[in-house]
Amino acid sequence: MTEPLVPPSEERRQRTRRRRYEADHPRYKWVALSNTTLGVLMATINSSIVIISLPAIFRGIKLDPLGAGNISYLLWTLMGFLVVSAVLVVALGRLGDMYGRVKIYNLGFVVFTVASVLLSLDPFSGGGGAMWIILGRIIQGVGGAMLMANSAAILTDAFPATERGMALGINQVAAIAGSFLGLIIGGVLSQWDWRAVFWVSVPIGILGTIWAYKSLHELGTSRGGSLDIPGNITFAVGVTAILVAITYGIQPYGGHTMGWTNPWVLAGLIGGALVLVAFCFIETRAKDPMFSMSLFKIKAFSAGNFAGLLASIGRGGMQFMLIIWLQGIWLPLRGYSYESTPLWAGIFLLPLTAGFLIAGPASGYLSDRFGARAFASGGLLINAATFIGLVLIPVDFSYWIFATLLFLNGIGSGMFSAPNTTAIMNSVPANQRGAASGMRATFFNAGTSLSIGIFFSLMIVGLSQHLPNAMRTGLIAQHVPADVAGQVASLPPVGSMFAAFLGFNPIESILKPTGVFAHMDPSNVQTLTGKEFFPHLLSGPFHDGLVVVFGAAAIMMIVAAIASLLRGSKYVHEDGSDVDADDAPSDSDGPQTDAPVDGPAADDALADAGQRA
Repeated sequence: MTEPLVPPSEERRQRTRRRRYEADHPRYKWVALSNTTLGVLMATINSSIVIISLPAIFRGIKLDPLGAGNISYLLWTLMGFLVVSAVLVVALGRLGDMYGRVKIYNLGFVVFTVASVLLSLDPFSGGGGAMWIILGRIIQGVGGAMLMANSAAILTDAFPATERGMALGINQVAAIAGSFLGLIIGGVLSQWDWRAVFWVSVPIGILGTIWAYKSLHELGTSRGGSLDIPGNITFAVGVTAILVAITYGIQPYGGHTMGWTNPWVLAGLIGGALVLVAFCFIETRAKDPMFSMSLFKIKAFSAGNFAGLLASIGRGGMQFMLIIWLQGIWLPLRGYSYESTPLWAGIFLLPLTAGFLIAGPASGYLSDRFGARAFASGGLLINAATFIGLVLIPVDFSYWIFATLLFLNGIGSGMFSAPNTTAIMNSVPANQRGAASGMRATFFNAGTSLSIGIFFSLMIVGLSQHLPNAMRTGLIAQHVPADVAGQVASLPPVGSMFAAFLGFNPIESILKPTGVFAHMDPSNVQTLTGKEFFPHLLSGPFHDGLVVVFGAAAIMMIVAAIASLLRGSKYVHEDGSDVDADDAPSDSDGPQTDAPVDGPAADDALADAGQRA
């Protein structure tokens, strides 16, 4: 029986429709790049837009973030998004492998947009308003995790191996540049209305949602199986316990400046670590693991993720320290009002963004030709050098020196991020790209979360050495009674650090309840509550903390550079082939076709790939 003839015009339409789902379609890959770039840009802008807007947000909900018991609200406003993203991003990447990366990614746009609307409509004030914001940020974190977990996998599916570095480079530039752009956008919008900080995501989210549902198509190889429930539960419990413990570890406890001796903090750290050990044991025996432990046998994957974790810790810690430096010290000393410091801090950090925007796409493009190792390792060493440079300049620096160091740091970060992401995603089988993308994003988000605990703790250690004596001496010099000065000096330095982070002078709120202002000369009161007293007081102890903080960051970058050098030469995973890694073609631009492989066979195959890398 002969098949019915199909008119030529209908045949062309069918052929065109089929081509829309192919990775080498001439237009589709650019649609995928532009949409996923919009998605990660929206998510990362919102991670930093809140950091810079915290003073306006807490003023808007009528809550003193440094009041008794309120520091937890401050920290969870920052940490809620990061904790949820770090916990869920691997599971959502795995779900993308099982049910479709585009489906999970599209849903992420919807969740993120709805959460942004809810945040902007916060009906409460005080603690209730803060809890609304924290819960909204957690929901945003779920949407952000859906976007971050699958964006790199969608791009890897859409672009041939010879162009992935460029595509992932642009995507990574958007991701990290978003964290810097958020500082500027938040500074501008918070001057107008704190709710605008959340409204700005709504039109972007609506546009991205409609665009993604109409334009993106599933191209990758799906991987069957079931969701790893024991692995998901143990991973979530372990990571959450550690990050929650870190949140409370940097807060005062008893008579200590920090809470690392708090039994609950110790239980969270130790218990969380033990649960993660159990998680690793479970994953090596699971039929359909959430965390494909066998991927760590690939050198390019394991070394790239370890280097990425350390780079994320250093980058996140640097961002927090620079905000404290500019908002709490440098800008007030130059006459800027505390209310305007968020905006100007974002503007003065522009060289960092500029360096990253220049180096990111260029290094991604070049890594397609020459491999990731030289660019990524060189970028990390540049970052280490700039951290040392930031320690050597004075706290009241000349801006051109500071700007040069920021620009070079941005160059180094750009040289590392895009090639490293490309090397990681090129090294894994096609049917595990969603999980691999989620694992990479987990290290990225976990690094940012860890940076808060690590760098804030190191800064508090540095401040505690000399801040109490500087505070007592400075207050007595302005004729504050010695007993009151001693009480203020004995307060935990975490309060002064967060005051500088939020960009305001805490002296008035500390001394006013004591009633000493009524018995002091008005000129002394004006000096104490003015723009320069607190920044001058803090500058010396702050530099002590910077030496500790940026010294540790430089060491991390050097260790990360060594790990990056050990990743091996350029390697692109050739599904279904046994080509030696050094000879592996880098132009396999057709769709990947290998069948799902699980269990010991998969471990052996990946082990071979790791040896070839």
